[in-house]
Formats: sequence, C-alpha cells, structure tokens
Amino acid sequence: MHVLILGGTTEARALAGLLHPRVRVTSSLAGRVARPRLPEGEVRIGGFGGADGLAAWIGKHAVDAVIDATHPFAERISFHAALAAATAHVPLLALRRPGWVPEEGDDWRDVGSLAEAAAALDGLGDRVFLTTGRMGLAAFADRPEWFLVRSVDAPEAPVPGRAEVLLDRGPFTLEGERELLRRHRIDVLVTKDSGGAATAPKLTAAREAGIPVVVVRRPPVPEGVPVATTPEEAAARVLRQKSQEAQIP
Repeated sequence: MHVLILGGTTEARALAGLLHPRVRVTSSLAGRVARPRLPEGEVRIGGFGGADGLAAWIGKHAVDAVIDATHPFAERISFHAALAAATAHVPLLALRRPGWVPEEGDDWRDVGSLAEAAAALDGLGDRVFLTTGRMGLAAFADRPEWFLVRSVDAPEAPVPGRAEVLLDRGPFTLEGERELLRRHRIDVLVTKDSGGAATAPKLTAAREAGIPVVVVRRPPVPEGVPVATTPEEAAARVLRQKSQEAQIP
C-alpha cells in the first residue's frame, strides 16, 4: 500500500512515523520553509502543478490513499487534493487538528480574513503582535500601528511600514510568550486559528495580560471529505483500509 501525505505539519510528521514502515509513505512538502523537519519514509518537495498534476502523480506512483495533512489555512492545496483524489479514484482523508476555543476571560474578535483582521485593529492599540505567518502581510502594509511580526522564515513583501521581524519556530512556552508581550509592550495579538498546542501559549499569555486577540477563522475542509482530528485516528483509518484491501481475493 502506498500513502501520499500532503503537508509539513507536526501532525503530518507524526502520521508518517505511525505508518512507516508498515505501509509505503511519501510525504509531500510545499518547499516554503527553508529548513523543514523531515518525516520518516520517502519525501518529495515542491508543487504538483495543480489538481491535474497531482492526479497524474497519484496515478503514476500507484498511490492507494491520500492524506491531506496540510496547514488548516492551506486552502488551495486542500481543494486541489479533493479534485485530484476524485479524478484518480483514490480515497482522501483530511487530518485537521481541532481549532482553538475561547476560555473565560478571553477577549477574542472573530474575523474571516486577513483583510478583516487588519480592519479590526481600529481602536485596539498601537503595538500589534502579528503571528499569521510570512505570507499575506500586505493586508497590514498600510496600517499605522507598530508590528512585531513572528514567522519561521523571513516574511514576503509588502510588510507593515513600522515593523520588527522575529524569526522563530514553535513550540513556544507560556513564560516565553508572557515575556515577549511584556518586553514589546504589546496591545493586541493577531493570529490565525491554527489550533494545536505548539503556539497556543500566546493565547493564555494574552488572556492573562487582558490583551484582545483578533482570530482569523480557518477555511472549511472541502465538502464530502472525511476528517480525522489526530494522527492516531488517521493512521487507524489507513491501516483499516490496508487490511480490507488485503482481504479482497
């Protein structure tokens, strides 16, 4: 059995480790991070050339199942995966970590896009901790606030005119996030609802400090695609498929 895992997330790496070597695993990374953490099994880096290119790759390499374990905000590849899997007639499963849920004392502002997040900053303060990744910062380029921009790799231009870039990779600690908010005198936090524990301490630190948080909602999984919320659940589904295929004479 050959499984194609799309994504360079923590969950994708964990899933590859759970499946390899019981099945053949190929993990596909987009190549947007300069030094990605490589999973177990085979690895390919780079795009496929859209849904048609992905479908052709699936057929050429005799893929039996596709797992979309990309970042919750990688909307384009998720829809390409859905189209490609349907074209190639192979099952597709989305692996999505649960989203964050506000707790008592949180002051969250729910928005649907980065543009809405930028507009929501009006009146919230002059110093913004921006943790939405290195792409899409053009939405904040004309804002008057000062920004602390944190990302794994250097952000793509255009970026806010008043900004300090902090290159760092999670997981982050609560004590570290508290100190970051204090040292930079942060008034408001902007984040995507990525979910997971690696970057969640910033939400706790913001709640403790009484700082409002602008949260960008994640896009939906393509209609009709089943969802697993943990690598263990996804691995169990794949191995169940393998067992069922082995029973077919």
